[in-house]
Amino acid sequence: MQRFAFAFDRRFRLPLAAIGVRPSTCEVVVSQRHFDARFGFLRLQTPLSNVRDVCITGPFSPSRAIGARGSMVDHGATFGTNAERGVCVSFHEPVGALLGRNRFLHPGLTVTVEDPEGLVAALQEQPGEG
Repeated sequence: MQRFAFAFDRRFRLPLAAIGVRPSTCEVVVSQRHFDARFGFLRLQTPLSNVRDVCITGPFSPSRAIGARGSMVDHGATFGTNAERGVCVSFHEPVGALLGRNRFLHPGLTVTVEDPEGLVAALQEQPGEG
């Protein structure tokens, strides 16, 4: 099991903390069988077999990257704590993550972890046996 902390931009720590997003409430875990992203009270969990692709992205506009966001364009979700770099994880089958998680499914999730290269490597190394 590998754990990845989120990289917090100090400018956004206080506003994020006000909505329950703190280093102690955010992490991405890649286990032998699952991808699990926790962001304050929000969570996205899916079997590794559902991970289709993974890549490093950024930089982003802070207005589009900070906080929990859903894209109106591609319907992807973001758990963002900085606007520098993130990891975009694409899924075979869309997964719920934001409010109304059973009604709004996302084909991908971007997470702004401290070690993007490590997360990409962890997801590419796994066999994804659901």
